Amino acid sequence: MLKERFENSEGFAFPGKTYIDELLKPVFHDQKEYLFDAMFMIHKAHTTMLAEQGILTEEECRKILDAVNQVEQLDQSKIEYSPQYEDLFFLVESKIGEIIGDDLAGKMHIAKSRNDMGEAMYRIVIRNYLNLTIENAENLCEAILYQAEQHVQSTMPAHTHTQPAQPTTFGHYLVAIYDNVQRDIDRLKQAYRIVNQSPMGAAAITTTGFPINRERMVELLGFDGLIENSYDAIGAGDYLIEAAQTLVSLMTNMGRWIQEFLRMTSKEVGLIKVSDAYVQISSIMPQKRNPVSIEHSRAIASSAAAEGMAVVHMIHNTPFGDINDTEDDLQPHLYSGFKKSVRVLRLMRAVILTMDFDSKRAYQQARENMITITELADVLARDYGISFRKAHQKASVIAKKTDAEGKELYEIPLKLVNQWLGDVQLSNDDWEAIINPDRFVERRNITGGPNPDVVRAMIDNRKL
Repeated sequence: MLKERFENSEGFAFPGKTYIDELLKPVFHDQKEYLFDAMFMIHKAHTTMLAEQGILTEEECRKILDAVNQVEQLDQSKIEYSPQYEDLFFLVESKIGEIIGDDLAGKMHIAKSRNDMGEAMYRIVIRNYLNLTIENAENLCEAILYQAEQHVQSTMPAHTHTQPAQPTTFGHYLVAIYDNVQRDIDRLKQAYRIVNQSPMGAAAITTTGFPINRERMVELLGFDGLIENSYDAIGAGDYLIEAAQTLVSLMTNMGRWIQEFLRMTSKEVGLIKVSDAYVQISSIMPQKRNPVSIEHSRAIASSAAAEGMAVVHMIHNTPFGDINDTEDDLQPHLYSGFKKSVRVLRLMRAVILTMDFDSKRAYQQARENMITITELADVLARDYGISFRKAHQKASVIAKKTDAEGKELYEIPLKLVNQWLGDVQLSNDDWEAIINPDRFVERRNITGGPNPDVVRAMIDNRKL
């Protein structure tokens, strides 16, 4: 019989072979990779607090801490799953018991549950990933601002709806990206504040009858504060959503301008040249300079965002309380997502810091597709007393007639323009200013505009 053959190979007692292979072993290795250091940090802090509260004697505390330190020094690569222990935590407790005896080793778990310990470990690991991500995002911002400063006068076309729209500068464009990343850094810092709160002392979910000091655990573990309500400390798990959402936001926002960078590196656009250090040559087409560093960044960013979304979906509609959905199976998605995000941040920092921007080509593109014609409507309204709606209509007529001629705006002589305008006649100086993208940019000197002096001021303010 199929059932009997399967049970004979699996075993009849917990844990069955499939349970070991598909759950306990993978979880064990995840715990060893991610939670090892945090686990020992908590063992030391909790033991110290118990002694300070008189729950352990000083001698008991000294022996436990000594054993904890010895086990912490074990070669992690040689620690492997054993069916004798459910997971890494029980294995570690057993190793400590081998040194000081099981009774004394067991005392370090007074008033401590796998629940509050697990939540604390997750928070410690996640706060470290948040700090690493913030550090690398700030390094990326430094590179972006550096390039922005080099290109406050590099006029280029801005796009709306993927179409050439108006002249701006590459510096103006990069400051926009900088500000976008900065807001995600603010979100990461807010996530850090939410994550870096101590659940220790909540025990299983209702605290403990022992006279522990939860506030002291905050200090010993480097948390910023305490999750006061013990049910909240164990059951809510919203710190996971907060961290995941910031990851999704950062990678989604970056993915949008990374895609723009890919467009700018194409031969057809040709504005950005990626350093030779970050391109690959085709195996069959020797003329190719493939910007694979940007392509990989786009793909990895999407993957990182997906890891964050996986976290949100795994929590969705789960019970409000201690539940496996928020624990061993979920955590690696978050850690993996942040590791991927750091790869993207580092790759794009290298690309941006070393790339070249073709200012001459960008300027020529800013002269094309009639993208300065907004200035014609502005000039007519500002300097010739025409209502803006009527001025806009006249500018639209000039655009249509220019397009019908198959020419660019700067190729149309003023005499013909004035014929098309009819009841108003532009001066030569006005027309020359209208068709000049640099003049267009220079006149946009309102706060936040692309005028070089305005952009320089924005850059200087962001350096403070």
